[in-house]
Amino acid sequence: MKKNLKKLPIGISTFSKIIEQDYLYIDKTKEAYELITHYQYTFLSRPRRFGKSLFIDTLQEIFEGNKKLFEGLYIYDKWDFEEKYPVIKINWGGALRTTEEVNQTIYDLLKENQKRLDIECEFQNSSSSCFRELIHKVYEKYQKPVVILIDEYDKPIIDNLDQIEVAKANRELLKSLYVIMKDNDRYIKFAFLTGVSKFSKASIFSGLNNLKDISLLPKYGNICGYTQNDIETTVLPYLEGVDLKKLKEWYNGYNFLKDKIYNPFDILLFIDADFLFDNYWFNTGTPSFLVKLFKTNSYNLAKFENLKVGKELIESFDIEDISLETVMFQSGYLTIKEQIARRNRIQYILTFPNLETKMSFNNYLLNYFIKKRIDKLPIQNSLIDLLEVANLDDLEQTLKSLFASIAYNNFTKNDIEEFEGFYASVIYAYFVGAGFDKVIAEDVTNDGRIDLSVFIDDYIYIFEFKVDSKGALEQIKSKEYFQKYLSSGKEIYIVGVEFDSSSRNVVGYEWERV
Repeated sequence: MKKNLKKLPIGISTFSKIIEQDYLYIDKTKEAYELITHYQYTFLSRPRRFGKSLFIDTLQEIFEGNKKLFEGLYIYDKWDFEEKYPVIKINWGGALRTTEEVNQTIYDLLKENQKRLDIECEFQNSSSSCFRELIHKVYEKYQKPVVILIDEYDKPIIDNLDQIEVAKANRELLKSLYVIMKDNDRYIKFAFLTGVSKFSKASIFSGLNNLKDISLLPKYGNICGYTQNDIETTVLPYLEGVDLKKLKEWYNGYNFLKDKIYNPFDILLFIDADFLFDNYWFNTGTPSFLVKLFKTNSYNLAKFENLKVGKELIESFDIEDISLETVMFQSGYLTIKEQIARRNRIQYILTFPNLETKMSFNNYLLNYFIKKRIDKLPIQNSLIDLLEVANLDDLEQTLKSLFASIAYNNFTKNDIEEFEGFYASVIYAYFVGAGFDKVIAEDVTNDGRIDLSVFIDDYIYIFEFKVDSKGALEQIKSKEYFQKYLSSGKEIYIVGVEFDSSSRNVVGYEWERV
């Protein structure tokens, strides 16, 4: 890295440290200023590693009046830093796998705030009573309404979605804690909560009806993350020699109804790794309950490229009714491709944000599809080797090896072998995970949908799948699915693959060059 460039704030979410020790900082104080001057109670949902904790810490420094830190930033000459406010900050972290651990964490967090604010609470037998007392005593001591900042408000629930009873118990604990804010409105200047997921208000906030959800409010769409403009200006000196088009394909694409943005964690680690394109954000942890949801329902993974959902599906959910689509969106594995208004209803089309997420998620699922992980790489390499030279005769055996590697006992659906979407999901996951140029599921034509279109170099492959029936190749020909690509100048091949639900493998295979 060039000597005159600022250091990269990898893993640093302390605003004062970033400013005082000359780390790279993308100015988010305009969004902070708009937020604190327009609302009193606000909520923001964003995927992990998106900069929520840094934004929380920035708000704390603003309210505590540390003006010097903001010199040269948007808010510097707009906010009255002489008006200082006491801040109660709750940042969920550490092990939260039992209700006892969550209880202890609540007490530890409240004690930290008491020490920092020079307050001593008498009620130590109830976290909610202690929280209420803390708010009152801070107000009395400082003669100013208190600011409450809660980071990862949902972590005690999210960390336990694989053990629902613990998640439910933690939900009730959080509910009893957060409702204190509603009952003490007169003592509160501003409250801001962040998290990965948005649970229904009745589930967590219990009547906190004045909580403004800014998660999909367009003017706050860029509140976290790097924009393309940030990449091409502030971050550009760090990217000398980098193919920005490839960088965009790999890491850009998250959409919260303003600009498409990058996860900062990806960009910082990409630079630090000397421009190696890799799965940085994804590898920080994918919840296993996603796989559990996928395995217990008849999902067609390929449909996640263009998934149409209603507004209610992506906005919130309850523990008792967890939707895979909702969790994937709120966790960052899917993002908004398009917002559609139909009469009085809002709908969204969701898709994978970028190549990193698309490849990584499919590879992640493959590890649960197959019997042995070592089986995956040879099959993916074979797919690449064969399709790079259009060797479709040998592709049949590779597909048979692929389905022979599947551990069907991993799936609780008894009729999984009869589910056409399952076979499409597996093939789609293998192609995407292998890193092909482009893989399109349910590719729309004038006369129907192509099950799978695969692009690699100068070749286009069109696949049609059938279970316990014949005529896959004939369907492609009769509906002329290939017509939309005839002007591409590429070689086009059509492939019909037929499966038998008894043997759970390929029993019919035909191909032709168009």
